[in-house]
Amino acid sequence: MRNRGVDVLVFVIMVSNRSLLEKPMPRHPDTKQRIERVALGLFAAKGVDATTTKDIAAGAEISEGAIYRHFEGKDALIWHLFSTNYAALAGHLDEILDATDDFSRRVELAVDLFCGMFDRDPDLFRFILLAQHGQLDKVPDGMANPVNSLERLFRDGIDAGLCRGDNATLLAGIALGIVLQPATFIIYCRLDGPLTAHAPSLAEAIRKAVMS
Repeated sequence: MRNRGVDVLVFVIMVSNRSLLEKPMPRHPDTKQRIERVALGLFAAKGVDATTTKDIAAGAEISEGAIYRHFEGKDALIWHLFSTNYAALAGHLDEILDATDDFSRRVELAVDLFCGMFDRDPDLFRFILLAQHGQLDKVPDGMANPVNSLERLFRDGIDAGLCRGDNATLLAGIALGIVLQPATFIIYCRLDGPLTAHAPSLAEAIRKAVMS
């Protein structure tokens, strides 16, 4: 029987709990929001290293100095975008884990979350993938972390005798690879989107890969 609380959670994720993952922009975004939105697009298109504050200022139609009224510099802007959205993703995963103990359903909802994030905001998704290599070592202990949340998912599965092996970190990496590689294929036009159309197949692939 379906868990009524899980159904409510799905509705919340899809409709009301948008926050930074969906990143809706107001009709007349303020300067800080415009900087963030333009920076995300440029970081995703050109890469983090190749994008300059001059590029961001031109895209946002502001002076370069205006960026420094909101951020100490490009590195601070990158960290703000990464840490805020990385923590927000972890928070949504934790909500899923808190809503149900059903392992299979947890996997489905986690996959739906990642796929929905990609389809709503591919620039944000690409940015997190590109920026993580230079930002993960800055993540402090105690900060909400989606990898930790996935490890919790698979550790619970191992403890319940549902998952093979005893390495939750390895299983989290396998699951991420199953979702992230098709997303990358969509970005480079090797796979038709949206990613949510493939969510059931991705969830099933994860279950087959990790369940004993």
